[in-house]
Amino acid sequence: MYRRRFLGRAGAAGVAVGSALALSGCLADPYDVGMTATGFVPDEVTVEVGDTVVWENTSVRGHTVTAYEDAIPEEAEYFASGGFENEAAAREAWSDFGGRLENGDRFSHAFSVPGRYDYVCIPHETGGMVGAVIVKE
Repeated sequence: MYRRRFLGRAGAAGVAVGSALALSGCLADPYDVGMTATGFVPDEVTVEVGDTVVWENTSVRGHTVTAYEDAIPEEAEYFASGGFENEAAAREAWSDFGGRLENGDRFSHAFSVPGRYDYVCIPHETGGMVGAVIVKE
């Protein structure tokens, strides 16, 4: 009796997991950088000039993607979730949760200038949640 119950539950769980995996593969667009509770994964990504990087919050915690203004190429366009013009504006807006990405939210940015772009999650900066995009020609 217990064996049938176990096999029935195990079979149903297998079908549910298989269906979820099949659906996630068909419906979800890929992202380049995930955000866990404590970090960007991967914390460094290399792309080519003209590529777009997509970040997705895969955590239940709110996060930001905020470029360090003094750690991106001089000619590069500044980027931050929330669309802020500079780092000071992004940090100021965070006091009202500006630029916050919730679970499943995405942010993307196209990189047109080669170089290294360092960025941070403002609320988790003290915990070391930083990342980098390396853009090559």
